[in-house]
Amino acid sequence: MSLKDQLKEDMKAAMKAREEGKTALSVIRMVNSAIKNTEINDKVELDDNGILGILAKEMKTRQDSLAEFEKAGREDLISHVKEEMAVLQKYLPEQLSEDEIRTVVKEAIAACGDSVNMGNVMKHVMPKTKGRADGKVVNNIVKELLG
Repeated sequence: MSLKDQLKEDMKAAMKAREEGKTALSVIRMVNSAIKNTEINDKVELDDNGILGILAKEMKTRQDSLAEFEKAGREDLISHVKEEMAVLQKYLPEQLSEDEIRTVVKEAIAACGDSVNMGNVMKHVMPKTKGRADGKVVNNIVKELLG
């Protein structure tokens, strides 16, 4: 089942669940809206990889918001954002550990051969880690291994 189909099925289930599915319903609607906007703006039909990119972007937005809410001590908003993140996490693949990212980066450095630089290594690494690792973490590991 594609991610789009899975989102539709889960949206139906959340509608039927009423109060219990309120957060899930709002998050799924927001993701569907982002998918539609991207498809209309780019005039393409998104596949699972494109949808994973949108899901990762939405997760990143919530992680940034969570950090800000924790600084401000807003417990009500913290719990709401954590609920939304739990819904998004169901659709994202399992995240790579730092050791797994290091392995991917080392393979990319070896694949670059003579033209080892930040840009070439990132071109090899990012498609392999898309949706499965935070770009900042990947960037830091690449810098560490190249430096």
